[in-house]
Amino acid sequence: MRIAVAVDERTGVADALMRELERRGHEPVPHGALAPGERGDWAWASEAAARDVAEGNADQGVVCCWTGTGASIAANKVPGIRAALCCDAETARGARRWNDANVLALSLRGTSEAVLAEILEGWFEGAPSDEHDDVANIRHLDEIA
Repeated sequence: MRIAVAVDERTGVADALMRELERRGHEPVPHGALAPGERGDWAWASEAAARDVAEGNADQGVVCCWTGTGASIAANKVPGIRAALCCDAETARGARRWNDANVLALSLRGTSEAVLAEILEGWFEGAPSDEHDDVANIRHLDEIA
């Protein structure tokens, strides 16, 4: 799976994220501080990764900044993106299941390498629900202006 990855700062967790995605057999597509020549600020980097997902150039995305909040806000501005800020595996699993999230947002400050692995496990284990109410909620998101 191609995963667009955006970080605004090269940290140990950012590097661990790239290694962990590759270890799991995914192809990371780097943005921001991971991509020479790109603007590293969280808003620009997260937008670039989210656009990759929205345009079909990546299957999913992971966006990161110090708190994860700005990265998630920027990604969610791109039509078709449902970015979820997750700090644990259960939240990531639920974001995929009930919210059909297609971009994972992470805090570079609050995510250890051990927790990162758990979050990614929950994220990739999760699959969108086909329950009527869950599907209706996702469809309604496109109707909100």
